[in-house]
Amino acid sequence: MVIVNSKEKWSVLQNKIQTENFIYLQILSDVNKHSTENRVSCFYIKTQSEDYIIPVNHNEKFDIIEPIKVDTKISIIDLKSYQHNTFIHSDNVVDLNWNHYVETNEPYDIDNHLTNAHHWYYRTHYDKDNINDIIPLVKHAEYFKKVSDDLTPYLDIQHNQIILEVLSDIEKSGIKTIDGMVYSEYNPYTSTGRPSNRFGGLNFAALNKSDGSRKQFISRFKNGVLVEFDYDAYHPRLIGEKINYQFPNGSVHQHLADTYGLSYDEGKQLTFKYLYGGIKDEIKDNPFFSKVDKYIQKLWNEWKTNKKVVSDIYSREILRKNLPDMNPNKLFNYMIQLMETEKNIETLNKLRVFLEDKKSKLILYNYDAFLFDFDFKQDGLKYLKEVKNILEDGGKYPTRVYMGDNYHEMQEITEKLSV
Repeated sequence: MVIVNSKEKWSVLQNKIQTENFIYLQILSDVNKHSTENRVSCFYIKTQSEDYIIPVNHNEKFDIIEPIKVDTKISIIDLKSYQHNTFIHSDNVVDLNWNHYVETNEPYDIDNHLTNAHHWYYRTHYDKDNINDIIPLVKHAEYFKKVSDDLTPYLDIQHNQIILEVLSDIEKSGIKTIDGMVYSEYNPYTSTGRPSNRFGGLNFAALNKSDGSRKQFISRFKNGVLVEFDYDAYHPRLIGEKINYQFPNGSVHQHLADTYGLSYDEGKQLTFKYLYGGIKDEIKDNPFFSKVDKYIQKLWNEWKTNKKVVSDIYSREILRKNLPDMNPNKLFNYMIQLMETEKNIETLNKLRVFLEDKKSKLILYNYDAFLFDFDFKQDGLKYLKEVKNILEDGGKYPTRVYMGDNYHEMQEITEKLSV
C-alpha cells in the first residue's frame, strides 16, 4: 500500500490512472451527514500493480489537491454517493456493489470490514463532526483493501445502472422544510428491488398522511407549491397490461367490484386480498383473476424449469439459486414489485430528460406517487400537463393530482389539468 503523501507521488499517480482502469473507493468525512452535504476525507485507488491511499481533508493530508477528471473506467461501490460527492470524475463508472447485488440478490455489506478503530471512534465520538478525518489513515487503508478484495470478482460485469442514476438525481434535489433543506437516501438493494427511502431519522417512504408530520415540507420557491401525482389502481393496471386484460374506461376498482357484485370499498379490499394474499378457488372463474392465475402458474413453471425469471423492461435475471425459499404467490408478489419499480424507473428516466432545463424539481418518489417542488411563475401550468402526460404513458396509467403550500394540506386539481 502506497500512502500518497507528497505532490510528486500524486502527480505520478494521476498520470497512471489517466491510462489505466482502476478501483476507486472513498470515505466521506462525516458519518452523519448526507453525501450531498459532505466532503471526501480520503480515497483509495487500486491499479493492476499497486494500491494507494490519498488523504484529501484527512488530518494526515500533505497539501491541498484539486479534483480531477479521467477518461478511463472507474469501479466504485456507491454510484449515488459518488455522483453527489467525489474527487475523481469519469464518464465511465461501474458500481461494483450493484453488480454484486444483481448477481446475488443481496447487497454487499460495506460496513463489514470496518476496523475496531472505526467502531471505537464512532462509538466514543458519535457527536463529533468529520470523525473520519481523525481515524488513522492506515485504518482506512486496511478497510479499503478488504472491500476491494471482496468486490474484485465483479470487475468485469456490467449491469444496467439507470436506477442508481435517476435515484441520485432525486436525492440531489433535496426537500425544503420549515427548518431548511433535508435529503432523502434511496436504498435499491432490497429483496424485491423496490427502493426504500430513509435518512436522518425520517422514513420518506412512509410519511404519515394524517398526523401533521408532512406539514413541515414546503416549496423552496417564492412562488412555489408542492404538487403530487398519484397513480390510480397502479398494480391492477400493470398486471392487466401484462396479462392482456383490457380494463374499461373509468375506475378499475369499481370495475373489479362489479365483477364480484360488491360495493367499491368492499371490492377494493377484496382485490388487494386476492392479489397479495393468494387467489382462492372461488375467484378463479373471475375474468381478471383467471388470467392472473394463469400468469402465476406460467411464472412458477419458468422458475422451476429455467431456474430463473426475467424482468420485462431491463431484462434483469432473478435466479432461483439466490432465492431458494420461494412459492408461486411469493414469486408473483416479487414480480409485481419489480414490475412496478422498473416501470417507474423507465418513467423517471423520461422525466429526467424533460426536467433538465426546468426550474421545478422532482423531490420524492414513493412507489405510486411523485412529488414535485413546482415554481409556478417560472414553469407554468404547461409544465404540470407535460409531467402528467409522461407519467400516464399515453393514458395507460391515470393519475390524480394534488397541490398545496405544504405536503400535509393538499387539494386535488386533477380536473384543472384536463382543460
